[in-house]
Amino acid sequence: MSENPLDLWAKQLPMAAQEWLHGRRTEEVECIIGDFAGIARGKVMPARKFIETTRSFLPVSIFYQTITGEYSDYDTEESWTERDMVLKPDLTTAVASPWADDVTIQIIHDMETLEGDPVPLAPRYVLKRVLELYKKQGWQPIVAPELEFYLTKPNIDPDFPLEPPIGRSGRQGAGRQSYSIAAIDEYTAVIDTIYDFAEAQGIEIDTIIQEGGAGQIEINLNHGDPLLLADQVFTFKRTIREAALANDCYATFMAKPIEDEPGSAMHIHQSVIDRKTKKNIFSLENNEPSDLFYAFIGGQQKYLTSVISILAPYVNSYRRLVPGVSAPINLEWGSDNRSTGIRIPTSGPDARRVENRVVGMDTNPYLAMAACLACGYLGMVKKLKPRAPVDGDAYSLPHALPREMYEGLKQLDMFPEVREVLGEEFCKMYQHTKFREFEDYLKVISSWEREHLLLNV
Repeated sequence: MSENPLDLWAKQLPMAAQEWLHGRRTEEVECIIGDFAGIARGKVMPARKFIETTRSFLPVSIFYQTITGEYSDYDTEESWTERDMVLKPDLTTAVASPWADDVTIQIIHDMETLEGDPVPLAPRYVLKRVLELYKKQGWQPIVAPELEFYLTKPNIDPDFPLEPPIGRSGRQGAGRQSYSIAAIDEYTAVIDTIYDFAEAQGIEIDTIIQEGGAGQIEINLNHGDPLLLADQVFTFKRTIREAALANDCYATFMAKPIEDEPGSAMHIHQSVIDRKTKKNIFSLENNEPSDLFYAFIGGQQKYLTSVISILAPYVNSYRRLVPGVSAPINLEWGSDNRSTGIRIPTSGPDARRVENRVVGMDTNPYLAMAACLACGYLGMVKKLKPRAPVDGDAYSLPHALPREMYEGLKQLDMFPEVREVLGEEFCKMYQHTKFREFEDYLKVISSWEREHLLLNV
């Protein structure tokens, strides 16, 4: 008797997915891609149809959408024709959707034109484009992301501020409880669900930490290949949301969701190894820092402002980047100095790395990693030198990052070499989409304006 096609297909999946299935047959497949916002978009189909389908399509216009669902007014032929792009599954990304009622596997897809070329607007391709530049130099970047987010009570009225959820003690979480084990235990039901879902998906959690905000959690993932880690962050954000919903609360990745509480970052640790020797090129044979290490920092200092609209993609993002709340205000660097935008963690020479502390948790992980690595790449190939390190309080130095979204978007125009690395077509569409978001924001009258201007001006 011939083997069932679904069983044969399942044997092509990663081991974590095979173990989760454990004799069950996949009922549904989620075909997903990440848009500019990092939202999972795509289509769901019966598993049998998925393995029988030779080509599946999505319109390129999914990259024209803003976070509100509006469309960029960028006037191109594609904006009117909405031509189809081909979804190309990457089976190495297949993971379970353990929260689904049916036995469901989700698979991240790449996007190609009908002629078989990569779609330059696709965030996953933008990262692949940058990684290919490293490969041509004989380099392999390694990253490790730190994911900060808030758990909140369900909030169905946007006019009301977010509140921390009720913990197992029956009390709301309190802020300024960094590294408190008891604070983590308050939300043990959510965290246990996150662990269960992550295990089902084969995602390895390094550590879980209570951060400084009320109900704010940090989860660190193991270091590895940037594409693999970007896939994991993209998947894991959805996983965390589903785990929170399963426990009657929300998980939010807004950069600054609650007034008077710290913002949420996605710090990215970056190092680079030689593809042949597998040695960290940031360290010399005598264990001292290499010229490439300093050049990578120099590239971060020179170019990160150009991609700030990727690392801080919304109007809310800039509310996090203010003094005194654990977020940087400039691109100074220092050893084991958390007041700087670029921190060099304590480590041995094999693990010498650069931590970018500017990145917000609201970013698209593919674009954020592409942007950060692009800046370091340009620094190394141009042999840039960084400014002198800062030993003291970097908050006492001038505020050198853009303070709002419009200013951040304009920065990308100032560095054509960065646009070339990321792709000109992507940069144009990204800016147009984000400018539309900013214009939509300007149409909204806030409660602050009503409170302070209604009867006073």
